[in-house]
Amino acid sequence: MIFLIGFFEDEVKLIRDAFNGVPVYEIPSYCRDWVLSEVVEKANSLEGSGNWHERKFFLMHDLSNDEVKEALRKMKSLGFRGGVIYATTTPTSLTMKLDELIEEWLEEDAYFRQLRRMKRGGPYLNIRGSG
Repeated sequence: MIFLIGFFEDEVKLIRDAFNGVPVYEIPSYCRDWVLSEVVEKANSLEGSGNWHERKFFLMHDLSNDEVKEALRKMKSLGFRGGVIYATTTPTSLTMKLDELIEEWLEEDAYFRQLRRMKRGGPYLNIRGSG
């Protein structure tokens, strides 16, 4: 199963078409205070758009490692490179409220973005002889 938050209607259709055979659900805003396992259990009955957050979240549930890798490749081939936060469900995440998870995912994303910046030379100016 794949769950989406923050994607536009045309993006959702594109993703659903690309993941033919894998159920793709949008998580509407009324699920924010639900425990994630409840969202998963009620996936078939979720109604409404998942486009309520400024960031895009692509949540994978019950996919094998190979299926996760393939999903990431598909998303990249569809043009979704930066800006999407990818996550998989875990026994711990399934016990947490969606709002709490979103905050955690945003913090993790900021942390990893900072690490990547530091590996590229950091947010500091690289002043070298300019000729």
